Amino acid sequence: MSGQKWPLGSEVRRKDLTGGVMLYDASRAGNAAAGWFDPSYWKERNEVEGEARGRGTTHFVRSGRQQFVLRHYRRGGLIARVMGDKYFWRNEAATRGFAEWQLLYHLHRAGLPVPAPVAARYRRHGLLYSADLITERLTDSISLAEALRMRGIPILGWITIGRCIRAFHNLGVCHPDLNAHNILLVGEDSVYLIDFDRGRLMKPGLWCDSNLVRLRRSLEKITYKLPPEHFSEADWHGLLDGYREPGGMPGAPRKAAPASSSDTGASGINRALSVAAESAATPGPVATTAADSRVEALAAAAGPQVAPPAASGQAAMPGSVSGLQTASALATGSQVAAATAAPALAQTASTA
Repeated sequence: MSGQKWPLGSEVRRKDLTGGVMLYDASRAGNAAAGWFDPSYWKERNEVEGEARGRGTTHFVRSGRQQFVLRHYRRGGLIARVMGDKYFWRNEAATRGFAEWQLLYHLHRAGLPVPAPVAARYRRHGLLYSADLITERLTDSISLAEALRMRGIPILGWITIGRCIRAFHNLGVCHPDLNAHNILLVGEDSVYLIDFDRGRLMKPGLWCDSNLVRLRRSLEKITYKLPPEHFSEADWHGLLDGYREPGGMPGAPRKAAPASSSDTGASGINRALSVAAESAATPGPVATTAADSRVEALAAAAGPQVAPPAASGQAAMPGSVSGLQTASALATGSQVAAATAAPALAQTASTA
């Protein structure tokens, strides 16, 4: 989303704040205010239900019937010692909070399983800025990482996870950090992806493979010292079986967000999934054309006023679908991943 702002629906409001700007969905938080981004605001009201610690602290908030997740953006790695929670200013649309908010907004309206964005804020600090994001909290949910530490996942669960990931890949949605912590198991049979900071739509390439390789490493890291029944090769191949299904999630995806004057409902994403299924079996230049059509279909699903992202050949906002194409051996634990290949090379994968 960097550097490009997609038009938003009439329910989205922009509000100037002291030292910054707030973006919010009035249909979900009509009374949103600057204080919402301050954890102390919720703590004083005794509405913080829990916290999760990573680079920073994520707060889980229950306010009346609404439940939110409040996250303050912080840097990781060595640069965090110098920059902390500050980022270099480029433009408003490129701020971490606004970019993730807008991507989630369009993915949610297109019917993909992501948490609904509520509000985002940035504050200027000279040539730097800091950012915050509020999303709706998914109730009755547990991360895949937490679930694996407690028990194994039924094979149908792994297949569902694979289908979910494929649905995102079919629409060219690249998750920048696909690991077991960012996959949520919701209720009995739903799978959601969270944390789309630096997420993008991308042109065809090996990034789908990289997503899956990254996830495999995460799974092995989490389960390395756990009993083997918590994660096995059969589980991984169950995930790949679900991923190889051309349409991703079977049937229509989850119901799209409530229609507004600019919505086209789930029809756009269904068209996108159809195009993806066709292009998976189409070699050569036609596949690239189909990839461009998928980006247009995602834009159409998000609303007719949303223009497709950058044209073919530009790297900022491309679209992609790619199967598991690279045979990769993963030596991150005692279990070594079997070599795998794209859906079009399923026979090769089975003998690798």
